[in-house]
Amino acid sequence: MGKRKVPQVNASSSADIAFMLLLFFLMTSSMDTDKGLPRRLPPPVPKDQKNEDVDIKKRNLLVVLINSQNQILCGDEFIDIKQLKDKVKEFVENPTNNEHMPEKVEVDVPFFGKRMVTKNHVISLQNDRGTEYQAYIDVQNEIAAAYNELRNDISRQKFGKVFADLDEEQQKAVQQIYPQKISEAEPKNYGGVK
Repeated sequence: MGKRKVPQVNASSSADIAFMLLLFFLMTSSMDTDKGLPRRLPPPVPKDQKNEDVDIKKRNLLVVLINSQNQILCGDEFIDIKQLKDKVKEFVENPTNNEHMPEKVEVDVPFFGKRMVTKNHVISLQNDRGTEYQAYIDVQNEIAAAYNELRNDISRQKFGKVFADLDEEQQKAVQQIYPQKISEAEPKNYGGVK
């Protein structure tokens, strides 16, 4: 008996089918792009501006450090991420005018008149090179949430609406009372010391 010839399969359209499948999956699937925080970068420094060191009093500085085990050191104590927002709010507001928290100065704020505010406070966010990105983002979110809550509270008291619903002049006034001052340092190798 002779060999039987097997008919060849026409493969000319397989590339087209693979391309169509790829397009289908690209168009129907979604990618998680909600990581990170929207931040507006500061404007570029003019070339003729001199580099000046800013002298910050120790009481006006709150250091938030995330180590390589994603533990948070706020000031001089380890805290849970759930405690961070309240610590930041207390620091920024300094309701009892505590001498170990930011000094209060009198400022004439539009719509509010003369108010005592902690305009010289700075929150220094530092992390280890081994810190997980998600832990860093979680800490940034908590710090931003603290400012948002403070601004929303005072906006509701004065204007009866949240900060985002205020007009531009009202928002500037509220920002004078609670200016967002976050300094982010370059990551270092702190390790995971407890």
